[in-house]
Amino acid sequence: MNETAAIVLAAGSSERLGTPKQLVDLSGRPLLEQVVADVTTWPVDEVVVVLGASADAILDAIDFGEVTVAINDDWAEGLSSSLRVGLDILTRDPKWERVLLALGDQPGIPETVPHRLIAAAAESQRPAVIPVYRYEWGYPVLFDRSLWPRLMTLDGDAGAAALLRAHPEWVETVRFSDVAPQDVDTPDDVADLKPVKPHDTGRTVGH
Repeated sequence: MNETAAIVLAAGSSERLGTPKQLVDLSGRPLLEQVVADVTTWPVDEVVVVLGASADAILDAIDFGEVTVAINDDWAEGLSSSLRVGLDILTRDPKWERVLLALGDQPGIPETVPHRLIAAAAESQRPAVIPVYRYEWGYPVLFDRSLWPRLMTLDGDAGAAALLRAHPEWVETVRFSDVAPQDVDTPDDVADLKPVKPHDTGRTVGH
């Protein structure tokens, strides 16, 4: 059986919003807390959340449950630095064969998406599986362990998208009819947040 973990990247400074987006209220709980709760319902056995800017305030305000929380002191270097922090933790245990990469400011991932990505990865020989929402690449992205060393060499804020577009032979896509979940970056994005349904609650991650 392939062991799958998840990384939630949540280290950014929320510069465009002007206040930590991780703590924006979403149906009575902080945004990041809801995102993490959602991720713990995915078919994964470990969740690593990477914090950076405003880490102390976020740790004080959010109940992370049983997930692993890591601090990226180099968060200002961009998204890739947080990805390295998360992957560094997972690479220490050889049982993790795949990782689902999620964004801490992106609630509302359809619940079928992680299941279908994992199923596609099990059938594909390609090391990256990406959801395509109405022709638009989105998150979460699934990476096989064989690709992790390459991901850990990335720098800046572009993440893995440019690398994957340069190597389409690495990519398996799974299409969804849903609209792509949106990041929360600006006050308008906050205003557009949809209330969370009462049943959208998390569970403790199994170990």
